Amino acid sequence: MCRNITTLRGLEPPATVEEIEAAARQYVRKVGGIQKPSLLTEAAMERAVAQIAAATTELLASLPARRQPPPTLPPLRRLGSARATATGGAAALPTP
Repeated sequence: MCRNITTLRGLEPPATVEEIEAAARQYVRKVGGIQKPSLLTEAAMERAVAQIAAATTELLASLPARRQPPPTLPPLRRLGSARATATGGAAALPTP
């Protein structure tokens, strides 16, 4: 349904809080049909993001390890990889 959400299970190092929240936010935006929340929708969207992020964290913790890594990196890691390539060094990944 939402092509912008990448697989978080099987990442090394494991998915961070920020990556899980970003995926939850993408899902809520897609399902709600709202790209930028207004004052009327912001509270409801933030509650939904928190609930989905919590459910995602629980899901990832309860699933067995993957045999292979996910086919694509989450957007936050892609940004870090692009920065590392541009500067010729290793980019720091966000920590939980």
